[in-house]
Amino acid sequence: MNFDPVRVEVFKNLFAAIAEEMGTVLRKASYSPNIKERRDFSCAIFDHRGRLIAQAAHIPVHLGSMPLSVSAAIDHFSGDLHPGDVVILNDPFHGGTHLPDITMVSPVYLASSLSRPDAVQAGKPVDDLIGYVASRAHHSDVGGMTPGSMPVGREIFQEGLIIPPVKLVKAGRIDMAILEIILANVRTPQERRGDLSAQIAANQRGTERFMDLVTRNGLEQTVGIEEQLLSYAERMTRRLIESLPDGNYRFSDYLDDDGVSNQPVLIAVTITIKGDAARVDFTGSAPQQAGSINAVYAITLSAVYYVFRCLLGPDLPNNSGCLIPIEIIAPSGTVVNALHPAAVAGGNVETSQRIVDVLLGAFAQACPTRIPAASQGTMNNVTIGRQSSILESGKQFGVDDQPFAYYETIGGGMGARYNSTGPSALHSHMTNTLNTPIEALEYAYPMRVLRYEIRSGSGGEGEFRGGDGIIRSFQVLTECQVTLLSDRRKIPPYGLNGGDVGKIGENLLIRNGEQITLPGKGTVDLHPGDILSIRTPGGGGFGVKSSL
Repeated sequence: MNFDPVRVEVFKNLFAAIAEEMGTVLRKASYSPNIKERRDFSCAIFDHRGRLIAQAAHIPVHLGSMPLSVSAAIDHFSGDLHPGDVVILNDPFHGGTHLPDITMVSPVYLASSLSRPDAVQAGKPVDDLIGYVASRAHHSDVGGMTPGSMPVGREIFQEGLIIPPVKLVKAGRIDMAILEIILANVRTPQERRGDLSAQIAANQRGTERFMDLVTRNGLEQTVGIEEQLLSYAERMTRRLIESLPDGNYRFSDYLDDDGVSNQPVLIAVTITIKGDAARVDFTGSAPQQAGSINAVYAITLSAVYYVFRCLLGPDLPNNSGCLIPIEIIAPSGTVVNALHPAAVAGGNVETSQRIVDVLLGAFAQACPTRIPAASQGTMNNVTIGRQSSILESGKQFGVDDQPFAYYETIGGGMGARYNSTGPSALHSHMTNTLNTPIEALEYAYPMRVLRYEIRSGSGGEGEFRGGDGIIRSFQVLTECQVTLLSDRRKIPPYGLNGGDVGKIGENLLIRNGEQITLPGKGTVDLHPGDILSIRTPGGGGFGVKSSL
C-alpha cells in the first residue's frame, strides 16, 4: 500500500477517537471521584500483534506500560481469547505497574465472529482477530495494609490484592466467582464494583467502534494503515534522534529516601546518541530498596517513552513505533527494574517522576533550548481512609462510619525554560490528572478543604522563574488514617543554566493548634478536627537572574 499522508492522518485520528470515546464511557460510568473527577485512567487500542496503535491523551505513566499488560494477557492465554472475553490484571511483575492500577484487555474480532457462538462456546480459536482494546484505571482501594493501598510497605504482599491475568468476562458473561474474590479483598466493594463495571463498558464501546472501523474500511486497508502509522512514528523518532549531536549525555539525581531508611536513592542515566538511534542506560542506579519506591521495568519504559514523545511534538501518533529506535538498559534488581517481591506502590508515582528528571537533565546537554528546568518532581500522593481497626473493637459499622478510601495527587510548580517562566500549580510529567473538586471531595468523604491556593514564592529564581507549588489543607471530620508518598521534601528540583532550585515541599499536621512536620513518606492516624496541610514544591529556575 502506497503511503498516503492524508489517509494516514485521518486514520490516526479515527483510532485516537476510539480511545477517547472509551475514556468518556469510563469516566461517566465510574463511581469513584478518583476516576470520575480526577480522570486517573487511560484507554488505548492495539493491533492483532499487541502493538500500541493509539492512546488517548490520558496518563503519561501508562504510555509505555499498557502494551506490556496486553502482551501479558496474550502470552498468558496463548490463543485462548475469544469474542466477549475480558482479561483483568494488576500484577506489576506480569504486565502491571502498581496494584491500584487495574487493567482490562479485550480481544476484538470481526463482526462475523460474533455470529458463530458455537465456536466460542466450544473454545475453538477464531481466526479473524483484528486487535485489542484496553483500559486502565487507578482504583482507590485494592486492599493491603492501609486504606487506599499505597502503603510504605516492604513487600508487594502488603500493598493489596494481586491479580494475575485472568478472565473476568468469558464470552460476554462476568465470572462472578472472580469478581466476588476481588470485592471480598477491598474496603470499598460497592465503589469497586461500579468502577470495574465502568471499565468493562469502556472496553465494550472500544470493541464496537473498532469493529465498525474495520467493517467500513476493510481489514486489509486497516492493517495497512496500522503498519504505516507505526512506520511513520519510527521514522519521525529517528529523525528527532538524528537532529541531536552524537555523544554520551550523563545525569543523575536522587529520591529523598525510600520511606524505610533516611538515605537518598540514586537514579543515574547515560543517553548515547549515535546517528538515528539512541541508547538509554540506567546502569549505576541504586539497587532496589526496602521501601515501596521500586519501579518495575514497565514504569521505566513509560518514562523513557514520555520524554522522547515530548520532544517529538503533539501531532505524532502515540504508538509503539516511537520506541523502535531506542534501546533501554535497566539492570535487573535496581530501583528502576525491581524484582519480585519488591514493594512498588511508590515506584509508579514517585520514582517515575525522578526518572523523567534525570532523562531531561541529560537531554539538556544535547538540546538546551528544548528542555525545561526540573518541575516539582513528585505527585504528592495522599490517601486518607478509614478501616475497621480504627474503630472500637466489636463495634457495628453504622452509616456514618463505613470504611472509605480517598486518593489524590496534588500539582506543583513546573520548571522554567530558556524563554519563559514555569507555569504554577499544575500536574506535571508522568501524571496528567485533574484535581478532585472541593465540592465533590466534601460530598463524598468526611473531610473539609480549608485552603487551596498557590504557594507563592516557591518557584526557583532565575532569568526565568520556576512555577509555584500549591497549598492544599484538609480537615478530617472522623477517625481515619493518612498515608503520604511524596518526594522533593529534602532534595529540591534543580535549576538549569544558572537558575536556582525550586523550594522543597512540606507535609504538616496541625493538631490542637500545634504544627507537626510529617515525613515525605509514612502513615499517621488522624483524629476529628486534625488538619493535614500539603505544600508542594516549586519548579526550578532557568538562567541567571539579572542584578538590575
